[in-house]
Amino acid sequence: MPAKGKHRRPKFLRLPRSIAVAGTGGAALALPLMGAVCAHAAAPAAAVPSAAQKIATVAVSAGTAVEKTYVVKAGDTLAKIADRQHVSGGWKKLYADNRAVVGADPAAIRPGLKLTIAAADATRSSVSTATPTSVGPAVEAAAKAPKAAAAAYTLPVEGATIGTGYKVPGSMWSSGYHTGVDFVVPTGTTVRSVAAGTVVSAGWGGAYGNQVVIQHADGRYSQYAHLSALSVSAGQSVTAGQRIGLSGATGNVTGPHLHFEIRTTPDYGSDLDPVAYLRAHGVVVG
Repeated sequence: MPAKGKHRRPKFLRLPRSIAVAGTGGAALALPLMGAVCAHAAAPAAAVPSAAQKIATVAVSAGTAVEKTYVVKAGDTLAKIADRQHVSGGWKKLYADNRAVVGADPAAIRPGLKLTIAAADATRSSVSTATPTSVGPAVEAAAKAPKAAAAAYTLPVEGATIGTGYKVPGSMWSSGYHTGVDFVVPTGTTVRSVAAGTVVSAGWGGAYGNQVVIQHADGRYSQYAHLSALSVSAGQSVTAGQRIGLSGATGNVTGPHLHFEIRTTPDYGSDLDPVAYLRAHGVVVG
């Protein structure tokens, strides 16, 4: 028996420790693991990854992404592809990365052409669609963030070639030159607003036949002439790419096409170079 008034100090077992190192793409997480203390110790429960480990897993996955190949489809433009594939730097970056394949003219892409999407962009696209489980509100909020908004400007018609260009001289025009560009398309082709705006007029325009004029946020006006049908009316708000009518051959024409202008006012005689305007807003024009 122990001496009166004295107590034995209990002996504590020293617990061995081992260190597990988890790779995190260059960094390491040191995780101390408690060793078994005796033969009667209960088996350890299944390890539950921490929030930090899950974030590290996402980072590792992102770091191992490879370049992506995109096959051009009918109606594609570099601007559309760059927008859909979330290319950082837009169509200009996409063109710079694929200049050897595309050639000197960025508008000369054709169906079947194989374009390379940079690894960083391919990674961002894939990671944004996967939501980690219980990794904290910041990561979840980033994963749930909406996709990038659609391109602000687009072509008025798809897959069309330009017939008569801007400022081509000729006695057939009262100004002495062509005030817009003609997109060669058959009657019934969908015509779209090149940008968001408000319809200023929609109806008969004399030599222009059925026409639509739209005012945009930058103060410019776009005009779409010789339409066979109208889909909008004056005062209506439209979005970029929204159908506003169908191409045709109404008014003073020699065949079906879309006459397209950019103006500083809604009226004839205030024209600007429409191709330069579209290209300045990231649209690839053939």
